[in-house]
Amino acid sequence: MTNLTIALKDLSKADVPDALRVGTYFDLKAYPSVHEELLVGEGINSVIDVVANIGQYARKWIADTIARKVGGGAAKRVSGADIGCAQCLGRFEAYVEEGAVFQPANILGVIGDDKEPFKIYVAKGTSILGSSIFLNEGDIFVGEDNVIEQGVGVKGPTIIGNKNEIRHGAYFRGSVIIGDGCTLRGELKNVLLLDKANFPHPSYLGDSICGYMSHFGNQVTAANVGIFQGLVDSKDRVNITLDIDGTVYDAGTKKLGIIVGDWSQVGCNSVADPATFLAPYTVVYPLTAIRKGFYGPRQILKYKPMEKGVIEVSSLRK
Repeated sequence: MTNLTIALKDLSKADVPDALRVGTYFDLKAYPSVHEELLVGEGINSVIDVVANIGQYARKWIADTIARKVGGGAAKRVSGADIGCAQCLGRFEAYVEEGAVFQPANILGVIGDDKEPFKIYVAKGTSILGSSIFLNEGDIFVGEDNVIEQGVGVKGPTIIGNKNEIRHGAYFRGSVIIGDGCTLRGELKNVLLLDKANFPHPSYLGDSICGYMSHFGNQVTAANVGIFQGLVDSKDRVNITLDIDGTVYDAGTKKLGIIVGDWSQVGCNSVADPATFLAPYTVVYPLTAIRKGFYGPRQILKYKPMEKGVIEVSSLRK
């Protein structure tokens, strides 16, 4: 292994190792995405660039899409009185297409007059009943034919595509992009889920990407900060590094969750270290501790406690 650490941000697209390229994980020809620009657009050299740009991309996409649809007369603006929610605070704008049901439990908009109100757009066929909508930090766009159940919390900026099932207890904390045909219940933050990706049970996913038809079993979670980094103040944390074929790369970020390729599956109660990468068709057995690193494609990660042991106890150095 070389002692030199290479900053990923300094590499050209051609010099980025295959293990970090978007095409290694996601087949956009076989499974096109509305958000292809985020994955392969200008300035996107690696999957880590995608994670870093989710929020910025979402803000622009939502603003452009709402402006286009409202300008074309696709939806009417509704007031807090029209919505009939139990509690509406602050300033916001809501646009609802005919055939949509928008009756959230509460809406939090911008408090004060120092910035423009944020917007929510709800397309036809979608039902939002008894949810909490946070429009104090970003816009929200909800596509067609979604079911968003009572007890769901959605913060902007968030994009929800079409024909998704958002189950009671789901919590989208902002910078979240959901494709089409997904089933979700967990807590998401700075996440891109491509079409038919499923995170349908309670748990946490942050600073991550999940590919087409990927699936997380019950209580699967992916850490995005190393356990020992939690012992220091956030301002003093160091960037994540990646060892690829003996070369160490500085990822340029202190937080990175999991990159899950198309069709990969993670079994119930598994836990992934920060900076875990699963190439397509990687299957993880239940109760597996997935160590930081690169796996797949077409591999099985098995839980083998009897052969390998479970816990090693050692001293915590000062």
